[in-house]
Amino acid sequence: MTTPLTTWVPGAAGSHFDVDNLPYGVFSRAGEEPRVGVRIGDLVLDLAPVAAAEMLDVHHVFEERTLNALMAEGRAVRSSVRRWVTGLLTEEPERDLVEPHLVPLADVTLHLPVEVADYVDFYASEHHASNVGRIFRPDAEALLPNWKHLPVGYHGRAGTVVASGTPIVRPSGQRRVSTGSTTGEVTFGPSRRLDIEAELGFVVGVGSELGSPVAHDDFADHVFGLVGLNDWSARDIQAWEYVPLGPFLGKSFATSISHWVTPLEALDAAWVDLPGQDPEPLPYLAPTAARGLDIDVEVVVNGDVISRPPYRSMYWSPAQMLAHLTVNGASLRTGDLFASGTISGPEVDQRGSLLEIGWGDESAFLADGDEVTLRYSAPGTAGGRIALGEVTGRVEPARA
Repeated sequence: MTTPLTTWVPGAAGSHFDVDNLPYGVFSRAGEEPRVGVRIGDLVLDLAPVAAAEMLDVHHVFEERTLNALMAEGRAVRSSVRRWVTGLLTEEPERDLVEPHLVPLADVTLHLPVEVADYVDFYASEHHASNVGRIFRPDAEALLPNWKHLPVGYHGRAGTVVASGTPIVRPSGQRRVSTGSTTGEVTFGPSRRLDIEAELGFVVGVGSELGSPVAHDDFADHVFGLVGLNDWSARDIQAWEYVPLGPFLGKSFATSISHWVTPLEALDAAWVDLPGQDPEPLPYLAPTAARGLDIDVEVVVNGDVISRPPYRSMYWSPAQMLAHLTVNGASLRTGDLFASGTISGPEVDQRGSLLEIGWGDESAFLADGDEVTLRYSAPGTAGGRIALGEVTGRVEPARA
């Protein structure tokens, strides 16, 4: 058994941001340009000057304003850089070089970590999909016939993906007064049913060729890491517009992601088998790809934890979502983001949206001034737990 490495960084050992985590982000200090850093404890390591001093071949990628250049270098470089950073933070002889470039989190501004190329949101939780079906179609089957045959998704807007902490302006749009009915007045105005969706996001590092599907076994060659993600949803706007096509204005106004991108290697101890798939998926969605992640989520509204959805309960796996996303030949680009869809478990206190938590009750949705935070944790490779980047957003009133 390998002995876990111990960091010399004060306060980091045993924390949720120990050396078995090391998420990447983009930060700046007053008067300076944004650049790439890595989190250790409550500090950010400024990678650019350290990489330049050690004449690292890829030192230039840490001077960029996003993680895209680093992510595009591919899996081998990603692993090599992680080993290098781990050595910097655990080997005492490196301390004199590194310590001057450790910056307290309180002294930096964090930025959107990735220039998002495309954004796709899936619908991969059977519990969430079933709950929504029962709410909107109480007299019909909860799941539509295709749901267990393919990962259902929709194509969202990359330009409205924002960093944690960005205010969320209440969207306006068309809605029917009696949502879900076939009669009722159609009006325009601010959404009255503003909701959240607790999700995970997967960030693509290496792209693919147009016309060439990506096999599920190649997931780790293309996906760089994970972010926490809140896909804000205007349920009244969505309910009126999404038949017969998919979500549009009810979804496209804002999607929040965490400042920190957790690299896949930090989650090596978190992979688990999913609960099971029946019927057996088609070969390109092979059952061998049905591996999920043991990630716990907390949904916090105005300081109170209202739900704890478990990602391990999902039906479709990350590798299956990626395989389905590209099976028609659609290409990947560096910075592509695909999300899990709402994470909901089988229990009442494991639901990942206010629609489900309130079972359609109007009073369950967000009011102006409400603040939502999503927190994530997973088993770490050193035997403890690591934290993924949290996601926060406060609702502001609609603008005229």
